[in-house]
Amino acid sequence: MSQGKRVGIVGAGNVGATVAYSLAMLGSCHEIILRDNKIDVAKGKALDMSQAASAVRSHTVVSVAEEMSDLVDCDVVVVTAGSPRLPGMSRDDLLMINAKITKEVIEGIAKYSPNAIVIMVSNPLDAMTYVALKESGFDRSRVIGMAGILDSSRMAAFIQEKLGYGGGQIRASVMGGHGDDMVPLPRYSTVAGVPLSDVLTNDEIAEIVDRTRHGGAEIVGYLKTGSAYYAPAKSTAIMVDAILKDTKQIHPCAVCLEGEYGYSDVVSGVPVMLGAKGAEKIIEVTLDEKEKAMFAQSCKSVQDLIDTLNKNKFFEGK
Repeated sequence: MSQGKRVGIVGAGNVGATVAYSLAMLGSCHEIILRDNKIDVAKGKALDMSQAASAVRSHTVVSVAEEMSDLVDCDVVVVTAGSPRLPGMSRDDLLMINAKITKEVIEGIAKYSPNAIVIMVSNPLDAMTYVALKESGFDRSRVIGMAGILDSSRMAAFIQEKLGYGGGQIRASVMGGHGDDMVPLPRYSTVAGVPLSDVLTNDEIAEIVDRTRHGGAEIVGYLKTGSAYYAPAKSTAIMVDAILKDTKQIHPCAVCLEGEYGYSDVVSGVPVMLGAKGAEKIIEVTLDEKEKAMFAQSCKSVQDLIDTLNKNKFFEGK
């Protein structure tokens, strides 16, 4: 299989289907394979997307894997399968439910697409990325969590809303786990290269940071019956496209740290260079004492989830 031609998506709900649609519209790959327990729904969406691709003269064909064994020889597999986050439910509440689902899905990916790069989207994101890494046995460069692009885009949108200008020129930076302890970095955020502190007050920046941390919950509060999917899906599609096109661009993504920033055997969001081999390089940015403390708290929150999995003997036998 030549590099960058086939993408598998496990979970054809709102996020998975929108990832597939985004990639089909871009013509990023020749084939997208949807896998979902609701096979007829997946077939309907696949047919609809294939027709949309034809409308824009894209060569991408969208098909359906009725069994995991049909999800074969994929270059990239996106995993969105799992229980959604509902109102009043924290990401942590989803831990054991989605860990079991992830384990089953990853076993299939490792068997039928053993050379794939896996992008995890299921929540709690950092813990599910850790589960996928341990269950797959893949190198850490091939198991990447989608969160940083999403959180950074939310922060950028809030900056634009507050300023009333600068759309398309805002570069926001967020590190850490995908949860309430994420680490927005105003010091590394700019508007057309101008530092955020030059265009907003400290109070305004603090308000944006707080809103970014709870950006997902804000949308859940409005939707009532589900969670965000347009921004998560587009953020995922950006990662897939960077891998398929071997762009070597830097994006914030969740990866397992092995000594970087002083942490090991824990997943957290950091800037990484994405290319054909996945997370090919981890970038270590300089953090001040306050930022280091926030990053430490974020890593501890993820470690607590990993500890919970261990206490429940989730990884026994591995």
